Amino acid sequence: MTAQQAHVVTLGTAGGPRWWDPVDGGNRAGIATAVVVGGRAYLVDAGIGAGRQLQRAGIAMDDLGGIFLTHLHSDHTTDLANIALFGMFSRDPQLGRIPIVGPGDRGELPPVSPRATIAPQPVAPHLPTPGTADMFRLLMEAHATDLNDRVLDALRPAPRDLFDARDIAIPGGIGYHPNTCATPAMAPFTVFEDDRVRVDATLVEHPPIAPAFGFRITSDEGSIAISGDTARTANMVRLAEGADLLLHEAIDFDWVDAQYGDTSDATARASRDHHRKSHTSVLEAAAIAREADVGQLLLHHLVPGSTALARWQALAAELDPAPVITQDLARYTFTRQRQLAV
Repeated sequence: MTAQQAHVVTLGTAGGPRWWDPVDGGNRAGIATAVVVGGRAYLVDAGIGAGRQLQRAGIAMDDLGGIFLTHLHSDHTTDLANIALFGMFSRDPQLGRIPIVGPGDRGELPPVSPRATIAPQPVAPHLPTPGTADMFRLLMEAHATDLNDRVLDALRPAPRDLFDARDIAIPGGIGYHPNTCATPAMAPFTVFEDDRVRVDATLVEHPPIAPAFGFRITSDEGSIAISGDTARTANMVRLAEGADLLLHEAIDFDWVDAQYGDTSDATARASRDHHRKSHTSVLEAAAIAREADVGQLLLHHLVPGSTALARWQALAAELDPAPVITQDLARYTFTRQRQLAV
């Protein structure tokens, strides 16, 4: 692969808001993916360790053309603050602000789980469901002591001079509602475009969070679709149709049943409910790839992140063609006829 050939780097491949035990599955970083076109990198999600993984992949802050958040669960956003706070020391302000593009304000709280015996009280009731722009603003305000030292004393650029956090506007007239219709049937729509890529999005099924998006990044050299977190949905098939690569999440439901099988514990039962209605098995991800006629299926956002590679490979081996089980810092080209890890 040449240095300028379009490719994807699976920076981090573990899903879930946990520090997974690295003994069996290896020390997988949190979910983060870089799509590199013409030397410019577009980061999709910023899970734990994403900033360090960018460095290990040889992707500098000056290379970043955008950050795209599929949804606002912590395992997809927790390193966003680190990228902003540490990135201010290595980004040339003359290159322009890096867009941070992600979901807007949910608009209302999700319903309380039917497993609850006493309704929990929400966090931050004055602003309980901030979107991407508000989240980034609040993160930077939380670090104002540090930032003002850097800006006033060391004359560093402020985050507002380096980043532009934007909420994705959901198209009107499709029947979307965060609680009653979070994934209406829809066509993909464009959320970002520059001289290298176009980024399209669609709503995917990851209750109770809403909105949640899958993204497709298209360039002259090829296209890649990234599911974000989702149960099987026709919207994802439409988004991925004919893509050269599909990166799709996968969960081991046998682990879910073993982890949350205590039927006497309301929290365990609610957690099992969530995983079952909000995620995709290896078999379901493969079905989406076949229906969308993608060039190759790569599985990431692996849950649990501690599962031995051999277990994932055994699940994949049942399928023909077998999907690729991604590893951290692996690289894949966009070429449909021949996707190679290099």
